[in-house]
Amino acid sequence: MATKVLVPRLGEGVDEVTVTKWLKQVGDSIKELEPLLEVNTDKVDTEIPAPVSGVILKIEIQEGTAAKVGELLAIIGAAGEIVEISNTSKVESDVQSESKGQKSESQPSPTLDLRPLTHTDLGFISPIVAKIAAEYGVNLSQVTGTGLNGRITKNDVVSYVEGQRSKVETRSLTPVNLTPGTSSPDTLIKHTSMRKSIAEHMVMSKRTSPHVLTVMEADLSRVTKHRAANKSAFEKDGVKLTFTAYFMTAIVAGLKAYPMVNSSWSDEGVLIHKNVNIGMAVSLAEDGLIVPVIKGADNHSLLAMARSVNDLANRARNKKLQPDEVRGGTFTLTNHGISGSLFAFPVINQPQCGILGIGAMQKRVIVIPADGTRDDAIAIRPMVYLSFVFDHRILDGASADWFLAKVKETLENWA
Repeated sequence: MATKVLVPRLGEGVDEVTVTKWLKQVGDSIKELEPLLEVNTDKVDTEIPAPVSGVILKIEIQEGTAAKVGELLAIIGAAGEIVEISNTSKVESDVQSESKGQKSESQPSPTLDLRPLTHTDLGFISPIVAKIAAEYGVNLSQVTGTGLNGRITKNDVVSYVEGQRSKVETRSLTPVNLTPGTSSPDTLIKHTSMRKSIAEHMVMSKRTSPHVLTVMEADLSRVTKHRAANKSAFEKDGVKLTFTAYFMTAIVAGLKAYPMVNSSWSDEGVLIHKNVNIGMAVSLAEDGLIVPVIKGADNHSLLAMARSVNDLANRARNKKLQPDEVRGGTFTLTNHGISGSLFAFPVINQPQCGILGIGAMQKRVIVIPADGTRDDAIAIRPMVYLSFVFDHRILDGASADWFLAKVKETLENWA
């Protein structure tokens, strides 16, 4: 007996996925729990296993197409088994919903005269075929009938429309030369689902929040000394001690001192979050970026923070994150200095209040102010710029600077 493969619920609030890759095709054999396809949600790629062993009889949702939870993805059964399930493409869904609507209104569908459109004798055309053709602008003389005596059926028209759509989506664009007299064509790189998601989220964020940037620099002398003294001990516990763990811990100190930064805007008021869940942007090279979240970051020691940073970053790069692990963040860290950037203007990860960017650490000559026991002095110190972008609806310049100063103080006075 054939088994339907439905879109599973991959996490709380995940109502839709995008099919990114079918790992098996129609006619292929598959074993129970063997990966069948990959789907994407919130920039997280997840494999969906086969619920049973058998042969792929039908694939309903094509790659690059969105599907709701509970929607039919594919059918698995025995080799040669006949699948008696109607086409669930958008075209037929539209037709079925319209047909139901007509029945409820108890109005018969008018039979359309297609002869003026085709100028040929097409034989008998049923009302439903005529309606589909009229709605989608199909010239029935171009449709090959597979019914009795070559009659055009509903499935023939549906297949024709879907075929035309596929041609439009896959047709190569005519190369355009931007420079007169050259023969080198431009190259079109199709958007991935991740790139589309990033674009939509960034544009939405800029439209939603008035972004304001404030920048301070921090002396990491004590952090670098602490890290050098403790790297070996952390490695014995299987943990790589990175600077990111220190930055995350300093952010926790800032959020605890100024809870208004750990908040979101709403029309009724500012929602201050009880939990401190800090996201960290992880670069996936040309594929884009993703922001896994460390939940309950305020309860993490430096060792626990470093372990979480290692785990989430590694699984993010290997596409092993779960959808819930990129949700629920209340603040975000982005370490753009990895690529040499000194300071930046990051975009807020909605609906959060702010995002902190960390620049590249550089040894610079700075002035050490006199403190009563000595005069001003010049020294070389490892310095970083801290770029804090905040939602001006929630924070003003002074409150934003108080938070950033606390982060700076935590880093510079590391015990």
